[in-house]
Amino acid sequence: MVQVAAALLFALAAGFGLTVILAMLKVNADAILSALLGDGAFPADAAPQPGPATVIKLRPSPVRRHVSRPISMTPQLSRAA
Repeated sequence: MVQVAAALLFALAAGFGLTVILAMLKVNADAILSALLGDGAFPADAAPQPGPATVIKLRPSPVRRHVSRPISMTPQLSRAA
């Protein structure tokens, strides 16, 4: 009895999955088929065409000076230690 119920549940899930796949194919058939053929979802004419890159001039940053800091020889222990 349990095997019959499991088989019916499996058949129901498989049928639902197949229904979802067929519905997706019906809605997006052109895009899916063109992607499978290697054309992509959109035609090449509608894609942006490459051109010369826009050059952005950056402001020079000020020169950074290295400031040496004294090193303390006492160990830094936490209060919990």
